[in-house]
Amino acid sequence: MSENKDLKHFETTIAEKEIFKGNVIRVALRDVELENGEKSQREVVYHNGGAAVLPMDTDGNVYMVRQFRSAFDREVLEIPAGKLEKGEDPFFAAVRELEEETGFKTDSIIKLGEYWPTVGYCSERVYLYFAKMLSKGSTNFDDDEFISLIKMPYEKALEMCMNGEICDGKTQLAILKAKYYL
Repeated sequence: MSENKDLKHFETTIAEKEIFKGNVIRVALRDVELENGEKSQREVVYHNGGAAVLPMDTDGNVYMVRQFRSAFDREVLEIPAGKLEKGEDPFFAAVRELEEETGFKTDSIIKLGEYWPTVGYCSERVYLYFAKMLSKGSTNFDDDEFISLIKMPYEKALEMCMNGEICDGKTQLAILKAKYYL
């Protein structure tokens, strides 16, 4: 491993061919030239990204949703989140998902930053937010969403992240980052 911290690593894209286009992702096969002049291929999954929000009430309870996730063939406990439409502002998507999935509105939302879940092959970015000062709105689930709202003390959610009961990356990160603001 090089000790030179100024070294810039790079690849040059020579060609790219779309091999799949779906409703949520598209996949391309990319021919690249490496920094040493050698040729290689990359499989790249393009995704518009998403926005996710950790809601907390004035008593220190957080709200998550439990829903079935087909890729893991099981229910998953996670913070409210949704995919971005092309060009959509992540802040407004987070506010929308908060109300759609929990029935809450907020006048206090903190940006926690962005999370890149799978940098090795996917362009997805998830924008994380922390919502406080919740007020009641109304839920509006997507037609294919079947979710249960779960309320628990923040410290319990943090414990579940640390002991592996909460496995979703965006949820773990939002819960851990929210600690900074508490």
